[in-house]
Amino acid sequence: METIKQKTAKAFDALKGEFGYTNPMQAPKILKVVVSSGVGGKKDKKQLELIADRLSKITGQKPARKGAKVSLAAFKVRQGDTVGMQITLRGARMYDFLDRLVNIALPRTKDFRGISSNGLDEMGNYTLGIKEHTIFAETGDEELRDVFGLAATIVTNVKNKAETKAFLTHLGFPFKKVETKEVRVPRTRVRKPKAPAVAAA
Repeated sequence: METIKQKTAKAFDALKGEFGYTNPMQAPKILKVVVSSGVGGKKDKKQLELIADRLSKITGQKPARKGAKVSLAAFKVRQGDTVGMQITLRGARMYDFLDRLVNIALPRTKDFRGISSNGLDEMGNYTLGIKEHTIFAETGDEELRDVFGLAATIVTNVKNKAETKAFLTHLGFPFKKVETKEVRVPRTRVRKPKAPAVAAA
């Protein structure tokens, strides 16, 4: 099985016919992957340490903690409180993470039917939301109360959605073939029949 890095090296030949590349320097490539998790609702230090530990196991790199810039009384957040954790992956660790994500983690997702293309943007990025960190084999089977979500943002040198999607598809990202949208059925009001008028005697 080819790795993400090997497939990236072949992106120029695979996509030059579709996008008109004339120079190998035009070939798409991944610049970095940013893995993040919001922890604003968690105040227990043990929970925060657990999340940091799991992210380290998943990515092979220690996360940086992001503190709140201002206090928000409505959310019970004080300035400086940890509200998120973030890891920026490049080079070998980046490719290793992507290989495990595409080939091992995503297929372990319950009722997996492909990933949505809604996470694509016009700047060449793709953000994938992961509801449960336990799809990564490194974390093992854990109790449901310890499960948390995370997001992986793949930053490329591409500048439009179509090219980004074609590049990631070439790398093996399993996009859904047909994007389904929720159809809302309008509610119809049922009018009650009026009671017949009673003639005065």
